[in-house]
Amino acid sequence: MKKLFIFIITFAIVTSCSKSSEQTKQNEELINFLEKVEQDNELLNPVIYSASWISSNFITHDSQMVLSDYSKRSTLDALQKSKDASAFNNVITSDSNRRKLEILKTAFVMPPPFDDALASELSKIETKLSAMYGSGKYCYSENDCNDLEGFESIIDKSRDPDQLKRAWSGWHEIGKPMKDPYIRMVEIGNKGAQDLGFSDLSDLWFSKYDMPSEEFLNSIDGVWEDVKPLYEALHCHVRDSLNNEYGDDIVDIAGPIPVHLLGNMWGQSWSNIYDLVYKPDSKESSYDVTNIILEKDLSEIEMVEIAEDFFLSIGFDSLPKTFWERSLFTKPLDRSVVCHASAWNLDPANNDLRIKMCIERNEEDFSTIHHELGHIFYYQAYNHLPSLFRSGANDGFHEAFGDLLTLSITPDYLKQIGFINQEQAEKAKDDAIGLLMKQALEGVVVVPWALMLDKWRAGVFKGETSYENLNNSWWEMRNNYQGISAPDIRAEDSFDPGAKYHIPANTPYTRYYLARIMQYQFHEALCKSSGFDGPLHECSIYGNVDAGKKIISTMALGRSVPWQSAFKEITGSQELSGQSIINYYKPLKDWLDIQNENRSCGWSET
Repeated sequence: MKKLFIFIITFAIVTSCSKSSEQTKQNEELINFLEKVEQDNELLNPVIYSASWISSNFITHDSQMVLSDYSKRSTLDALQKSKDASAFNNVITSDSNRRKLEILKTAFVMPPPFDDALASELSKIETKLSAMYGSGKYCYSENDCNDLEGFESIIDKSRDPDQLKRAWSGWHEIGKPMKDPYIRMVEIGNKGAQDLGFSDLSDLWFSKYDMPSEEFLNSIDGVWEDVKPLYEALHCHVRDSLNNEYGDDIVDIAGPIPVHLLGNMWGQSWSNIYDLVYKPDSKESSYDVTNIILEKDLSEIEMVEIAEDFFLSIGFDSLPKTFWERSLFTKPLDRSVVCHASAWNLDPANNDLRIKMCIERNEEDFSTIHHELGHIFYYQAYNHLPSLFRSGANDGFHEAFGDLLTLSITPDYLKQIGFINQEQAEKAKDDAIGLLMKQALEGVVVVPWALMLDKWRAGVFKGETSYENLNNSWWEMRNNYQGISAPDIRAEDSFDPGAKYHIPANTPYTRYYLARIMQYQFHEALCKSSGFDGPLHECSIYGNVDAGKKIISTMALGRSVPWQSAFKEITGSQELSGQSIINYYKPLKDWLDIQNENRSCGWSET
């Protein structure tokens, strides 16, 4: 009996040691695997990003071929690493290493199956769609052609409904040839998502938020319910104003608003029709940022330098010399480029940061520059981290920090940088409704648009939207969420989603929804912590080093912790809420409710 007992104990010890030894071996393999991933990223990513930069700035057959080849090889390599990461699911390791593995497994937006032919086909389709958008042009006749910038100039400025309709319809013609390649791309992407263990692309896209996807989706829907009354009040007032301008034949006083009348190609911002929806008591405007830029004869680069100064004032380091040498600030005269404003982190090890933007000297682009530099300074803050953590805490954080700074472009800020004088600043603050209306026509208007765009894509990814109904479902959702309609009955072969950059470019849009919500929570928290006790819309963090420290420390976390933890660093809460945006716009909402008292608000959701 004693011998049996000794045997059992010895066997247990040997078995335990064997398991421990195996676990140690697996953990060593895991660490070696992650080290190899980091080494590869440092070596290869700068080359791939440079190929992408060239492809966006020199749209030629050769640049597209180079990018397609790099994309195919890097995608297959990343896919293999994603599958390799899954082999360590049951290995006990540090939280940091576990997080890196999860990031690797969910690294894709449009993953190919692990098949060379399909990967090649997918890469070519993605490159083709991007080029189709970037070089998009429509000609009514041989000498009557426009690209996006040309059509946008009309949409932004004209008040002729026929001219607006013609410009809107012209640009949306570019979507038609995208329809078939887009659907084929989704078919291949869904197979790739399933190979990675997801049910479809929608499941993959919403799995990256440190919580179950259904829980996340429920949370963002709940936030929209908070914001919806504010949007509906704004919509009601804007529709009535447009009806007064254009009449019942063009704007139905009880229906959705025709999108071509809203001063933006996609109806995602209504700021260009500000003068139609708000009439200040004084006929003399306190200031006009576009006119100030033109009167001061500021160059495009000087506009960027002013935006950089904002970040320097709250404690960020200066941008490197290469940023000014390598960025694209104006549209070249000799070639087509992708003009959509974007920020690039090409080579973190060498701090190679750039923006690509065809800057126009106006108020909208002045604000956009602040936004894009938000991305750039975010990159700079977390570039010290391992490559797998060089990202926003979630994909909305990048946009939120860019948008946060735009809330600080207040009259007091403009006075501090010499754009206006004290009298103009006080006059502007006296007209709080005017200021809030201008902001709401962008900041509030975009919220349902940012929510519905990925909801439409989710229906396509899940197969709930048929090929024949792609365009109809797009307009049904725009009507339901935004109260917006197309300017005419759309042709059967129309593919209007393709006329929006983020669809052919496969850029998830929920990030912009999150950003709009989070920016107001960030702004309110930073203003309160700094002791500001006035109306939220008058608070600017320009020159506030304490606020800057909170922003920089949060940015510096990158994606190394769950986004809820990073969010709490600034807000003190881990929950998204629409209350901050409601608090910010309360004076405007009160005013809108008075204006809408005798109006019939809402619209038919059919």
